[in-house]
Amino acid sequence: FDFLGKDSIRYENTVEVLLPVYNAILKFQKDKRPGDQLFDKLDTTILNNHLKELMPNLTAKFFRTFNASFTLDDMLNKETKDGEDVKANILVYQNANKQVAIICNHQRSVSKSHSGQISKLSEKIEEHKALLKELKIDLDRARKGKPPLKGSDGKNKRNLSPEAIEKKIDQTDAKIEKMQSDMMTKEDLKTVALGTSRINYLDPRITVAWCKRHEVPIEKIFSKTLLEKFAWALDVDPDFRF
Repeated sequence: FDFLGKDSIRYENTVEVLLPVYNAILKFQKDKRPGDQLFDKLDTTILNNHLKELMPNLTAKFFRTFNASFTLDDMLNKETKDGEDVKANILVYQNANKQVAIICNHQRSVSKSHSGQISKLSEKIEEHKALLKELKIDLDRARKGKPPLKGSDGKNKRNLSPEAIEKKIDQTDAKIEKMQSDMMTKEDLKTVALGTSRINYLDPRITVAWCKRHEVPIEKIFSKTLLEKFAWALDVDPDFRF
């Protein structure tokens, strides 16, 4: 399959199907030119009218919503590990949200600012790595009772105890790890629109219950606007499963 989907975002995918499906698609293609509708005998209005005959108010979107919500709930419960910190759990949620967005084909074009953001993060990471190298040299000298060498800017540095330098090393390591994680996330999600599924296709009770079970602040997942939109879901039981 290779066509322009919603918002003119290209959809390109190879899917293994049963032989009757393959033969049906060949039949639909007969006597059609590039640009013609493949499924020209069916549109959403006809489909939804048929579904409403089976169940009042049933539409095609219900299937999409169910599939998205089921996938999120299933992935969160399989991938979330007990005892992980908030940062690790948020990465699990983002990955599950990403898989839902891919299933729903919620894509976006790469933003013009993406390349610049990645470059800035790379520069900051290199700066902190250079600082980390200096701190390790300072720590080695401090343990030997020697003063620190001059900084990369040529200025004298304060004499610090080994314990104080070790604390700075830990803080710098944490900053580097966070920036590397942020850069990977930005690169990984550059063509995926997470918000569309989160707003329109996912049962918010799944997210709220998961946050309660794993002590993740709901504000880390839902913006203020979404918290207001989904206020009805905030009292859900932590054991809720979709």
